[in-house]
This record gives sequence, structure tokens and C-alpha cells, in this order.
Amino acid sequence: MSQAGEGFPKTARLLTAAQFEYVFENPRVSADGCFTVLMRPNGVGRARLGLAISKRRVNKASGRNRIKRLVRESFRLRCSRLPAADFVVMARTAAATAGGKELWKSLESHWQRLIAESRRF
Repeated sequence: MSQAGEGFPKTARLLTAAQFEYVFENPRVSADGCFTVLMRPNGVGRARLGLAISKRRVNKASGRNRIKRLVRESFRLRCSRLPAADFVVMARTAAATAGGKELWKSLESHWQRLIAESRRF
């Protein structure tokens, strides 16, 4: 459970279709069996997260909600070390049946990869 002040504020989220489209236009991509994570530098000065967990990939609402909670928590714990960029996390079919530890490990490797990638721009 998170402490007061450790939530996921609106300033840390992608909220509009235009913000998502910006990331989809020309992203840096990190992909594995569970997730595809897109990243694009932003002019906001902080990392922001968008989630695209589709019914086609994870058909049960409870599974989609579990994945979203896990992604938000992973992002929240890492966001201070992430570059000033917009991130969109998309679940792949394997995420629906993967355990929490496997999903967490996958996300950690994506964040590390994208931090390293961000040093190039």
C-alpha cells in the first residue's frame, strides 16, 4: 500500500488521444513476451505513463486491471530515475497468464533498457 503523497497524479499520466498519438508517431520500442513499451521524449520535464491494455490481448477485465495496477506501481517506483519522456505500455497475450513476479521482472528490464536508450537522445 502506498503512503500519502506517493500516488499516481494526473501530471504523471498521458490523458488525451493527442498525447498517445505523439508517442505512437515515432517511438523508441522495447518489447518482450509480456509487454511492448513505447517511449518518446517530451518537453514536459518529467516521465509520464499511458496504458494500452486491450481486450484482444487480455480478455478478462480482472486480468487487465491487475496488469494496469502492476504497471502503475512499477512506473511510480521508477519514475524518478526515468528520463523526461512519455511511455505507453501495451500488454501482449502472454501477460494474461504470467505471474506477478514475471510481469514485474519484465517491466524492470524494459525500464532499464529505455533508460539506457534515453542516453542516446
